[in-house]
Amino acid sequence: MMPIMAQGTQRRAGVPAEFASLPMRTVTSALAASVYARPAPQLARMAREGVLHRVARGYYVVVPAEHVGSGWIPTLEAAAAGIGAADFGPDHAILMGLSAARMHGALPRAIATAIVAVPRQRAAITIADRDSLVRFVVRHVDRLDVESMVTELGRATVTTPEQTVLDLARRPSLGGAPDEARAAAGVLLPRCDRQVLERLAIEQHMRATLIRLPTWAK
Repeated sequence: MMPIMAQGTQRRAGVPAEFASLPMRTVTSALAASVYARPAPQLARMAREGVLHRVARGYYVVVPAEHVGSGWIPTLEAAAAGIGAADFGPDHAILMGLSAARMHGALPRAIATAIVAVPRQRAAITIADRDSLVRFVVRHVDRLDVESMVTELGRATVTTPEQTVLDLARRPSLGGAPDEARAAAGVLLPRCDRQVLERLAIEQHMRATLIRLPTWAK
């Protein structure tokens, strides 16, 4: 456990090194309690100073140094990945569906819902700085085909184009934007390795999804 900092020795500028080194630079109120004897006022102070940004109740992200004082906010995908990483670890919180499509550049318009695959049930979280929601979907995360991608908060785990196409086709309404899911799959499909698609479809019992995909994604 990280040592509790006495109130008289708190840092007035910047954030504790422990915060900046966290996965996706995401701080929870519970973790802050292992650093500060009274975490709530310290988190509020750092948010006022612009070195932390509150993304949801009980979740803060460390603002990149170059953006302190600028009113910066993270992308929804980065915020969602950070929240998931804080709760489940970065390897077990995976951006999927429309969020993965957004990361792969296949969804030009931001949507109001982020989708994160996790190993256990977790209630949705309302984002504090915009009218958005993070939804968590229980998956066998170790079986998903994933890659690491850069966000402004660090590296996030994201489903590959092949996995993303299959997920979009299987549950196009997940995230509340089926038209966007169809369009994103159409963009991603030409980038996919057919052998990888077939392997994933067999391993994940999505062969019917794969068979209808070429027509579905037109």
